[in-house]
Amino acid sequence: MRGESAIALSITFRDEVLTGSVCGMTAMGSAAPAPAIVAPLVKPRLRGWFHAYAAGTSIATGVVLVAVAAALRGPLAGWSTSLYALTVTGLFGISAFYHRGRWSPAALRTWKRLDHSMIFIFIAGTYTPISLLTMPRDTAIMMLVVVWSGALVGVGLQWFWPGHPRWLSAPTYIALGWVAIFVVPDLLHKGGAATLVLVLVGGLFYSLGAVIYATKRPNPAPKTFGFHELFHLFTLFAAICHYIAIWFAVFA
Repeated sequence: MRGESAIALSITFRDEVLTGSVCGMTAMGSAAPAPAIVAPLVKPRLRGWFHAYAAGTSIATGVVLVAVAAALRGPLAGWSTSLYALTVTGLFGISAFYHRGRWSPAALRTWKRLDHSMIFIFIAGTYTPISLLTMPRDTAIMMLVVVWSGALVGVGLQWFWPGHPRWLSAPTYIALGWVAIFVVPDLLHKGGAATLVLVLVGGLFYSLGAVIYATKRPNPAPKTFGFHELFHLFTLFAAICHYIAIWFAVFA
């Protein structure tokens, strides 16, 4: 209108190549004749879908594992596999909501912290039944103190230093995941060769995924299946290896 300033809308998109969600919208007085629109970053078509399907599947597979473990090995096995099953579903479920949803700026920050925190919780949750089912009591307790303490440190990193660089997160995940290397004899003696091999192969998948996440390479098809989808897929492969390893531990 004449005699009045025009209103320009500035729309800012903040995605970090994770959600493609609109994160903020502000209106401000301006003499500009037309609004300036910044095109959003488009997330790959498969972003979050692998973990969405994995979350649903993990509920059923977790229930079966807990029921069998409790029946064959007693309450401790049932409790430890229950904790593991909850962390698996939590990891994939939160990841799916975070990557598939469209969130406000505040919600996006919270989901990101939850998503990254669950990686640490999941690592410790995976160690719990493996330690209690395949290691001597004292060794298992020591292992669980180490991994759960490390997981809490990792969670603290997400919440108290949310802007930390990727090159710090990835080595932290890898270091916590490879604590098992110090108890290989126990895993082999009581868990058996199959359990040990599956734990190690799963660790390799996690490590490769962490490297892909940190370097953003390779990035095969950015519009459909990018580096982050590859990272998610390696996480899924690793989780499958460790799920099978826990079954072997139950029957060891």
